[in-house]
Amino acid sequence: MGAAGAGIDAVAGERRQLINVAYRLLGSLAEAEDAVQEAYARWYALPRSRRDEILSPGGWLTTVTGRICLDVLGSARARRERYVGAWLPDPLPDRAEWGLVSEGGDPADQMVLDESVAMALLVVLESMTPAERVAFVLHDVFRYPFAEIAAILGRTPAACKQLAASARRRVRDAPGPAAVAGDGRAEAVRRVKEAWERKDIAALIDLLDPAAVMTADGGGLVGTVLRPIEGGARIAQYMVAIADRAPGLELLERSVNGAPGLVARRGGTVMTVASFDVDGDGRITRIWAVRNPEKLRPWLRDG
Repeated sequence: MGAAGAGIDAVAGERRQLINVAYRLLGSLAEAEDAVQEAYARWYALPRSRRDEILSPGGWLTTVTGRICLDVLGSARARRERYVGAWLPDPLPDRAEWGLVSEGGDPADQMVLDESVAMALLVVLESMTPAERVAFVLHDVFRYPFAEIAAILGRTPAACKQLAASARRRVRDAPGPAAVAGDGRAEAVRRVKEAWERKDIAALIDLLDPAAVMTADGGGLVGTVLRPIEGGARIAQYMVAIADRAPGLELLERSVNGAPGLVARRGGTVMTVASFDVDGDGRITRIWAVRNPEKLRPWLRDG
């Protein structure tokens, strides 16, 4: 009985790793949770004798989760083509900063925040084929060998190696964030916050790169721009227009996907979570603003 209990605990203990893998593969906390739940359902549906034969339950669960995510990625393309406006990955709160206690409930509680969840990288991952994304995330982020990835993709290890190399080229060719120290990024975001609160268009223009791009995700559930706004001046004007239309809007400095970001709250309700890219001169080059309330559920626990 003790051995069986230990085995159950070991299998349950894989959940954190599986959630981290699935979120990076899917960019959605809800879809990641569903994929992991399905993997566990398949595990417990196995006869006890079959489970006892599996030497690495964690490896089995990772393989099954990877295959489920691969299927989800295949269907997600069609669903996202019908999505109203731009689709952005779910923004992640910092669990330690927000004082969340992990009890295995909210998948956001399980997330490890590092450079692999940076919004810039997650957006690039969206441009990959499902197979490229699986190969890249499992190999380059989680260091799984290509032999194990081959079992997930149903391809040879050599083919999986080529997929990862192709994905790596996409990451290398995409506009990447400058190597800006955390303090520099935080200061740039703080200055944007202060200028936004003052509704100071001139100051915002000075803080934004002239070629900056702002992308917003409302999912058709709340009002927002449906196409990216290009140009620092246009973005500054739009930001001030938002402030004019939303009296009482409160801006909070928060960690978003492990980097300095802003949360816009009104009447105690989180309305928008914004991520930023900052260049070497401290100017904002990209803004990703998630407004879809379905993607903001983990943020509703802010105190």
